[in-house]
Amino acid sequence: MFASLLSRKLARRLLFIQLLAAIAIGLLFSLKDPVWGASALWGGLAVWLPNALFMLFALRHQAHTPAKGRVAWTFALGEGVKVIATFALLVVALACFNAVFVPLMVTWLSVLVVQILAPAVINNKG
Repeated sequence: MFASLLSRKLARRLLFIQLLAAIAIGLLFSLKDPVWGASALWGGLAVWLPNALFMLFALRHQAHTPAKGRVAWTFALGEGVKVIATFALLVVALACFNAVFVPLMVTWLSVLVVQILAPAVINNKG
């Protein structure tokens, strides 16, 4: 149970750090133009929202003990849905909301880097 609580705390902290990074980059881009800031927020949302849904899905299924072969399939399915949701959000941002490409992609890539680096920083502090 302790590992379960620890992973929930780590997941929440990671999502919070990603959200802060997306908002900070969006604010920086909005200094140039509000449309650039909104585009940057769409880029951050395209990473953050699928991650939030995936972590919610993973933490809900963590309480159950599925068969050993099923864990990998569940993870692969969750990752596939996450990639499709990310792609869909980027397409919606570019096609429907006429987002500017540069801030959208810079923020998207920056929040992805935060997703990779933040767990290492969090684990070294804790």
